[in-house]
Amino acid sequence: MQGFGRWINVTWILLLGIFHSCFSNYSEDQCSWRGSGLSQQQGSVEQISLHCSEGTLDWLYPKGALRLTLTPRLAPMGGVGPSGGGSSGVITACVKPSEQFHGAQLYLERDGLLELLVGDRIESSPPPRVRCFSRTPGERLALFLQATPHQDISRRIATFRYELRGDWTARMSLDSNLISSEDACRPCNDTEILMAVCTSDFVVRGNIQSVEEDETLRAAVIKVSATRVFRQKYTLFTGNSRLASRGEIRTLLQCGVKPGPGSFLFTGRVHFGEAWLGCAPRYKDFQRTYALAKAAQQIPCELPLD
Repeated sequence: MQGFGRWINVTWILLLGIFHSCFSNYSEDQCSWRGSGLSQQQGSVEQISLHCSEGTLDWLYPKGALRLTLTPRLAPMGGVGPSGGGSSGVITACVKPSEQFHGAQLYLERDGLLELLVGDRIESSPPPRVRCFSRTPGERLALFLQATPHQDISRRIATFRYELRGDWTARMSLDSNLISSEDACRPCNDTEILMAVCTSDFVVRGNIQSVEEDETLRAAVIKVSATRVFRQKYTLFTGNSRLASRGEIRTLLQCGVKPGPGSFLFTGRVHFGEAWLGCAPRYKDFQRTYALAKAAQQIPCELPLD
């Protein structure tokens, strides 16, 4: 019996160790964090610091609060058309809550003041929107998650993805409160087009097959048949055809993009895994602009057009 009792004690110690490892907070790396409120005291605030340009946070069974600082090592770049930022050191951050975001409220903490970004959701509420904000050099920002009281926290998970960039501004956001239609939808000038070719996440020649409205995303989804992919940072345009590949590019709904004939040069950024439109001149106009700049030795980078 003594040996049996010792076996039970050892078994309980192992089980408690496994339980603690499953529900205690831990950092996967410097980019993402996953943890549980079960190991937090009511009213406590856990400090978290992440150092990447993108990642995720998963807070299971929220309890107490989290304070998250994001300090990525970014090198701001020059502007790129309507979707570009300057080289002033401004960093833009965007957070994308999951559709099942429950059990907490997400705030932006700026100079000690809190601004609500994402509220606690009820089952019937629409999916939360992407929210973006910019930080100027020297400005102190943090994200603050406050658990909301619930009798049953077993199904509460507060999850979101984040992105930080030094080369675009909050106008890339889906939060239309931050931008004006005039600014977001204006055509690029020649200088912006040439810079977009060098610095965009994708540069593609193609035709608009159709345009669909996504009311939930408040965006227009442009179906593109790409006849040539000059560059893509991520796999956005794929297909089995030898002549064309297909992909989707999003832009703000208020820009009023319509399908039509002709070939375009599509450039832009990847935002939470989706392509967002930057500059998109007609291809013949781009060819003329590029040829003039090349003759004057004023092109910022080469593009193999032949």
